[in-house]
Amino acid sequence: MSIDVLIILIVLVLTFLALAVDLWSPDAILLTALAIVTVSGVISLEDAFLGFGNTTLLALGSLYVVGAALRESGALDRASRFILGEETRSIQRILLRLCPSVSVYSAFLNNTPIVAMGIPAIRSWAQKKGIPVSKLLMPLSYAAILGGLCTLIGTSTNLIAHGLLESHGLEGFSFFELAWVGVPCAIAGLLYLVFISPSVTPARRDIRYQEERNRELLVELEIVEGAPVIGQTIEQAGIANISEFYLSRINRNGQEIAPVTDEEKLRAGDHLFYAAQGGIAAKAPRLDDYPSLRLAYQPPRRIQRSERDRELHQVVVKEGSRLVGATVGEAKLLERFGAAVTGVRRKGKRIDQPLGEFVLHAGDVLLLDTGRGFRGAYEDTEDFFLTSEAGGEGPAAPEDIIEHRPGGKDLYISVGVLLAIVGSVAAGLLHIALAGILGVAVLLVFNIIEAGEARKSVDWTVLIVIGAALGLGKAMEVSGAAALLGEGLLELTSAYGPRTVLAGAVIVTVVLTEIITNNGAIALMFPVVISIAETQGIEARGLVVGITLAASMSLITPIGYQTNLMVYGPGNYKFTDFFKVGFPLQITLWTVVIILIPIIWPM
Repeated sequence: MSIDVLIILIVLVLTFLALAVDLWSPDAILLTALAIVTVSGVISLEDAFLGFGNTTLLALGSLYVVGAALRESGALDRASRFILGEETRSIQRILLRLCPSVSVYSAFLNNTPIVAMGIPAIRSWAQKKGIPVSKLLMPLSYAAILGGLCTLIGTSTNLIAHGLLESHGLEGFSFFELAWVGVPCAIAGLLYLVFISPSVTPARRDIRYQEERNRELLVELEIVEGAPVIGQTIEQAGIANISEFYLSRINRNGQEIAPVTDEEKLRAGDHLFYAAQGGIAAKAPRLDDYPSLRLAYQPPRRIQRSERDRELHQVVVKEGSRLVGATVGEAKLLERFGAAVTGVRRKGKRIDQPLGEFVLHAGDVLLLDTGRGFRGAYEDTEDFFLTSEAGGEGPAAPEDIIEHRPGGKDLYISVGVLLAIVGSVAAGLLHIALAGILGVAVLLVFNIIEAGEARKSVDWTVLIVIGAALGLGKAMEVSGAAALLGEGLLELTSAYGPRTVLAGAVIVTVVLTEIITNNGAIALMFPVVISIAETQGIEARGLVVGITLAASMSLITPIGYQTNLMVYGPGNYKFTDFFKVGFPLQITLWTVVIILIPIIWPM
């Protein structure tokens, strides 16, 4: 084993570990790994960053903008309302309408905005119908994943594989080439989601409902007029903790302050909300030593607010967000977004501890008390996904919420641009990157989306992950590590024929997808399967199709794929729920892939 191979293998192991423990954001980890192998001389600087010039990044970036235009024009919103309808309460019937429709949209659009638009619509619909939202959100994510298997632009993974094939002198995928296996996978998966998943998905209430119930049980105390603590900070007054209770939040003139810092100054009439250290307690703390405080008996127990000025929202922290690694106090959401944190959920569990020092991770769900118009102002932020509707989820009556429903020219032009991109690429008239760029130009010319909004709509973290992962894949190739790993995989599988080699490559790719994301998995596995094909005289295309589809089959954990992470908190799921629901589906899709690929692409 050469020193270059040893270096790249050590770096890869450390990279996997860093990603698994969520040390930093994925883009930071992969860029650091790429820098290390470059400094070590494994790969030249030019080759290391060649991936950032891949046409895949241009294509994907332009498709993000097209997706944003469709969202802003109201196309996705209208589609979601049409799909959900009003006439049924049957979970199976709504899944029969929801899942195939989402899969079709996802085949032609990036699935992240589709799921982002679907979550608030589904939550609102489920609340009206009294249906557990957990029965619908996981199928929403899985249906979006299934749709991405069917076309060249269905997911970034397909585009990366397409670009890698072209960069190795091979013919890239045609627009519907993956559909030969992707569509049978989607059909099998949809049948599972509609007819089997209702019996295995958990039935849990929306986390906002549970949080509001918990808020009602908080102990509410009031600062009395003339109290000596008025004007003092929380630390000076010594009321951050009372017996076994901690100060959770303050309500001041209808405005909620959370988390509460030690420097916060008290005012007459402040309502202080205390929670028990180990959870919600049924009785109030003893106030004999706190004459400045009195128990606020007056109803209602819910925090009062001005219904016209306040909203309740729910957000999911993104991968790569500035919030990741910061405490709730350090995140300063009140200063940045005008939002008070009223609760946090992680892995389906409510956080019952002082929030100020709680360190945030990707996938955490924050329950926010905000000013009006919060969604419009921060829907495209790089820090979190908004999973609540315009107008929020607070006590404001629906008739008080003025809903903006775009349409008309913007809607028709944005849909027309998408159809033109799909048609030109499918007909072989334009390369996907060029078609995407021209489509964005049309959107800008007709002012469907502004240049600033277009830049904000691109998920730059994903593009950085792709570029860095492509660089690491190149380093594996030039160092000989890819050939070494390919030989190891062959030793385990080659005795049983090409189909077993395919099965081994598919399973390894799926495992990598859950650890390092789908984009990293395809970039690292591509040189391995190319090496296997060259060594064994196997036709490479079938293997590449197999790992391309497998890299998008992240179904057994909430952290392997972005849409799973998005529904994780809002659906009130546990980590194990994804394995329970997704593993049978995963096995079904593996079976379809391993049976069909050698038939369609003889190996």
